[in-house]
Amino acid sequence: MTELLFRDDAYLRSCDATLIAADDKGLRFDRTVFYPTGGGQPGDTGVARFADGTTIAIVDAVKGATPDEVVHVIAPDVPRPAPGSRAVLELDWDRRHRLMRMHTCLHLLSAVLPYPVTGGQVSDGKGRLDFDMSEAPPDKDAITAKLNELVTSDRPVRFRWVTDAELDGNADLVKTMSVKPPRGSGRVRLIEVDGLDLQACGGTHVSRTGEIGPVRVRKIESKGRQNRRVLLEFEGTP
Repeated sequence: MTELLFRDDAYLRSCDATLIAADDKGLRFDRTVFYPTGGGQPGDTGVARFADGTTIAIVDAVKGATPDEVVHVIAPDVPRPAPGSRAVLELDWDRRHRLMRMHTCLHLLSAVLPYPVTGGQVSDGKGRLDFDMSEAPPDKDAITAKLNELVTSDRPVRFRWVTDAELDGNADLVKTMSVKPPRGSGRVRLIEVDGLDLQACGGTHVSRTGEIGPVRVRKIESKGRQNRRVLLEFEGTP
């Protein structure tokens, strides 16, 4: 079991940690700032700096055998340190922050387009949501304008916890039909964009919408009779 520091503070860039296991899958520490792949958000990358001076690149982070275990993936040819080794784990912060900004922006998109969400993906500088939408969606320029209006309103983004039973009693808290919120610990994390959106989500987010920056709808695609895919990107993305 790993202490998941990013759940309570997504802005932590590094932490001290102790290696508890190392195998072909990667490294497991007693605590981490690395978010593992899940909920449509990629795993973090960065480095582990060990007390003996060794620095190992972490190329991905994935979930382990239990919901609260994180495996820090390293290259297969890198020697594994011994369990008990002390290290400082450091994120590739610029990448993580871009993922946080886009993840929060996708929550705004789900407020602009209040339809069931059938899928989604956060990428570096880009993102998408798929909607169960039979009618033609609004013009992409209109969606872009509304999104940027919400971004510049600089609304607070907060989190809180509810029990599994409370979540089961309020189906509206789960917006994404294909991605279920992380469960297994008896409680589920909610992300609230002040006055706009409240939904179960285990990902990392910025603390205010103004931090997202200018965005645009790159394309709207039809993925079936009732499925529309809306693709976003940050202004200035190549």
